[in-house]
Amino acid sequence: MAVDLTAAEARALRMTSLLLRPHPATRPDTVADVVEWFGAMQAQDAASGLWSLGVRLPGRTRADVQEALERREALRTWPMRGTVHLVPSRDAHWMLAVTGVRALAGAQRRRDVLGLTEAEADRAADVLGTALAGGVRLTRAECLAALTAAGVETTGQRGYHLLWYAAQRGVTCIAPHVGTEQTFALLDEWVPDPHRPERDEALGILARRYFRSHGPTTRQDFAGWTGLTAADAKRGIAEAGDALTTVTVDGAPALVDPALLDAPPTPVDDVHTLPGFDEYLLGYKDRSLLLDPAHQQAVIPGGNGVFQPTVVHDGRVVGTWKRTVAKTRVSVTVHPLVALAPATRAQVETALTGYATFLGLPLTLTWTPHP
Repeated sequence: MAVDLTAAEARALRMTSLLLRPHPATRPDTVADVVEWFGAMQAQDAASGLWSLGVRLPGRTRADVQEALERREALRTWPMRGTVHLVPSRDAHWMLAVTGVRALAGAQRRRDVLGLTEAEADRAADVLGTALAGGVRLTRAECLAALTAAGVETTGQRGYHLLWYAAQRGVTCIAPHVGTEQTFALLDEWVPDPHRPERDEALGILARRYFRSHGPTTRQDFAGWTGLTAADAKRGIAEAGDALTTVTVDGAPALVDPALLDAPPTPVDDVHTLPGFDEYLLGYKDRSLLLDPAHQQAVIPGGNGVFQPTVVHDGRVVGTWKRTVAKTRVSVTVHPLVALAPATRAQVETALTGYATFLGLPLTLTWTPHP
């Protein structure tokens, strides 16, 4: 008989799966450990991606995380849903092949809007492959200049699409920033020894990693996270086998890593200040366990896919925050969404001090009134 969890119990387990509380089965100590645990971590905003890692690696600084990415412990590319993720470097090839294929199949519609042909997109990928050969890293502007010099039109959104297409085809990947500039490299040169599992094995890896890092949650959330068809999502879950077990959350079926059930969570009164683009919210289609629907507009203004950084208390979103990073300090404004007790406000300030320490900058903190 499946274990029946309350919403509060499921939320506590999720916080553990998401590595926001100590996990009974893992103690990730490196960037590679964290990214491999998740399988993929939302990182379309580079600064958010760095803090997503930093918050799960206490004591590490932004410089530490950047150095790990320079060591190629993980890389950024577009494996699924048309958005940038951090993925284990050796897994980038197969993840693009398994989860990116649907994005490539739908790319022609976007090219029609942009006035591009598939032949032009393929030529752009070849031009970038040549320009980056031999260990070269180019900034986004330099990549676009190379395309323009080769007679490839990059105006409007064409340039972005061509950079995406080259990465989606596995020609390039996003290398770490140089200063504030995004850079690109050849994927085959950046990862000379890729892991290449068979397709069903790859689906099983995706399922196992997703549910161990996000569970308890549903097959529908897994399909939404990966962009897989319902049939492939089912196949991946079946391939994962005993690595997953079924529970119910308020009577509804969900899947979880059974190791998580061996050590039931104790009540924790914790506060986290998470980046906007973090697996905490973006890892789910149904976010109601973590986010009150009444607060959705504040977290995702206009529903346009741009998430505000969140203040999370006991697993629930209770506020948002905005940062301004200057050379000499980081200024943060906190916007509470509910009334916060003085002790909770103190925890928020401690968490944001941790963020400032991660950046290596002093903190200036401002609170807005609770609406």
